Amino acid sequence: MKVVYEAASLIDAYLVKHALEDAGLPVFLRGENLVGGMGELPLFGVVAVCVPDSVWPEASEVVAGLPLSEPPVAATDDDDTADGNDWVPA
Repeated sequence: MKVVYEAASLIDAYLVKHALEDAGLPVFLRGENLVGGMGELPLFGVVAVCVPDSVWPEASEVVAGLPLSEPPVAATDDDDTADGNDWVPA
C-alpha cells in the first residue's frame, strides 16, 4: 500500500476515497479510527488515503485532477445595484 493523499480531515479523506472508488480503484483509509483520539494524538493530519502499489500511478493522476487545494470561487454579485437601484435591505 502506498499513500496517495494525506488528508487534513476525515471529510477530505472521504472525498478523495469516493473519487478513487468512482474510478474503479481499491482504497484504504489509514488512521480513520484515530480521528478524535485523546492524549498525544493530533486531531488533524492522521488520516491517509492509501492504494495498492500497482494502481498508485493511476490513483495519483485522479487525485491530481481533484480541486483539493483550490480556493472557493467567489460568487458573482447579482444584486439590484447593476440597474441603478442602490437600496440596501435593513
